[in-house]
Amino acid sequence: MPQTPQTQDGVLVRNFLRQCAVSTELARAVKFRGSGFFAEGEPVLANRRVYPGQVVSFELPPEGDGVAPQPEIPVKVVYEDAFAVVLEKPPHLAVHPTLNYPCDTLANGYAAWAAQQGISPVFRPVNRIDKDTSGLVLAAKHAYAAPLLARNVEKLYYAVVEGELPLGPGVIDAPIGRQAESVIGRCVTPDGKPSRTEYTILKAENGLSLAACVPVTGRTHQIRVHFASIGHPLAGDDLYGGSRARIGRQALHCARQSFQVPMYVGQPDGIRVQVPVREHSTVVTVESPLPQDMKQLFGEK
Repeated sequence: MPQTPQTQDGVLVRNFLRQCAVSTELARAVKFRGSGFFAEGEPVLANRRVYPGQVVSFELPPEGDGVAPQPEIPVKVVYEDAFAVVLEKPPHLAVHPTLNYPCDTLANGYAAWAAQQGISPVFRPVNRIDKDTSGLVLAAKHAYAAPLLARNVEKLYYAVVEGELPLGPGVIDAPIGRQAESVIGRCVTPDGKPSRTEYTILKAENGLSLAACVPVTGRTHQIRVHFASIGHPLAGDDLYGGSRARIGRQALHCARQSFQVPMYVGQPDGIRVQVPVREHSTVVTVESPLPQDMKQLFGEK
């Protein structure tokens, strides 16, 4: 979060909050459904000025109940702080309810877990992965944390693709758009959005290759579509031409997430958030090993 400008005139509260990634939606909620904003403990309006050395604080407004809690859905928390929680999602579990999956999702399990922890049950995933993709899902604990976490997230995936590719680095730079007459399918097309996947082939044997992939852009199904476009679909990815003979889902795993979390002079206390003049962030990296069903494709136990 930026320092308050060192000027005699100070800075408007609304501008300072915007610089600190407080969204317009959240600011309105604090104003109309919460207790408002404070500077040094005194109520302050958005058109007033704050000055170097002051602390702006506010309480997060009450939220709804989120989706229906389902305690029978296990939630594996691999990292947690005052802003973020990282969950490890197994394959065959949707991240959040959709028309096809109205319940039995990671969000339903999270709602039950959060209720037990006494925190908001509203599920705010910063990244979403497909139902049959396994691995790490980063979620924000509250409305203030969501835009902060989303600003600087780097992800690495493991993918097992069909065919034995040369070991070492590579790049697939090709635009991705919707497949004609398909609701979910994507394809490489000149009319698509610019898309870039950087990868390193770590292993190539048994007719397969293990790739560590960084989706520089982040389009829907990007890694799956890019490798299919060069004739090497993911093992098990029958949507894009892969075979399910050896694995019953696309062999894709979110293995690492790196993100920045603010480190304030005082961390948030309950639902109260303090925005100090000076703030720095620290980079958190969370990793998840290659899952067993992908290991066994190379004869590993």
